[in-house]
Amino acid sequence: MKLRRRQQNGRIEAEILAADRWVSAAAATERLASSNAMDGNDILGLLALPAEAQARLVAAAQDCPPSADAGAPPVPPFEPRSFRDFMLYETHAIDAARGFVKRFMPGAARIVDGYERITGRTFPKLKPHALWYRQPIYYFGNHLSFAADGETIAIPGFTRALDYELELGFVLSQGLLDATPAEAERAIGGFVVINDFSARDVQLDEMRSGFGPQKAKHFASAVSAVVVSADEILPRWQTLGATVHLNGAPVALCSTAGARWSLGEVLAHASRGERLHAGELFGTGTLPGGSGIETGRLLASGDTISLAIDGIGTLTNHIA
Repeated sequence: MKLRRRQQNGRIEAEILAADRWVSAAAATERLASSNAMDGNDILGLLALPAEAQARLVAAAQDCPPSADAGAPPVPPFEPRSFRDFMLYETHAIDAARGFVKRFMPGAARIVDGYERITGRTFPKLKPHALWYRQPIYYFGNHLSFAADGETIAIPGFTRALDYELELGFVLSQGLLDATPAEAERAIGGFVVINDFSARDVQLDEMRSGFGPQKAKHFASAVSAVVVSADEILPRWQTLGATVHLNGAPVALCSTAGARWSLGEVLAHASRGERLHAGELFGTGTLPGGSGIETGRLLASGDTISLAIDGIGTLTNHIA
């Protein structure tokens, strides 16, 4: 089941994909005998429906007329109640650290390069903190600063190193507390594409403070217009291909493979002694190769950055 929201006639309306066209989710729910239990504009509620109810909804949508799109701008598919961003990929962590050194510490970069050429091993300081290997780690982002697909992102005045980060996002449709990994996976409602924008020059100093990212991350993130129900993505979430295009040109081929922890494990960890709620959004962290600090090309005014993950869709933003 694929869902989105659009600005229609001065209000936000949910839509569901029926084969090759988008239709009103409210119209689809009205065709079901049990529609009195469904709010067709509550995307999180629709994602929380049992699989058989979702299947009936998709079937009912086939008989609905297409929405009167008329170029209506997309909005985020839901309003996150919070945003926690994990770091699941060691390859990204190492390559991003190497990119930081190359861009901001040229003297140290020569040492790192020499060590790695001579030994054939990763420079030890580039590897994640020891805690990363023992448990999932994450930071809290700003859930109020999510931009929509197609929206323009303004470069903050405090940075000269704006970067993109391609991530797989997943939202809860049920609450959790002290969950097992299996229980936690069952609480995932859907998946989105996330761009976790970063001010790399600011991030460097903030991370050295020991308090984690602050202004480096909180000014903007972006989320795809479409959210895809968990049944379509969860069974294969570690085998999805992904791409980065900058100004229409391919920059990186990425994959969701290689995560250190399962999604059930990271959510179970987050729920230890802490109640999680439906509508809370999580990110896997950047996919390997999915950021400019890794490839050597950060963002500039006038750029258009487009991210895509197989089975979910694309997320495109303009930089100004």
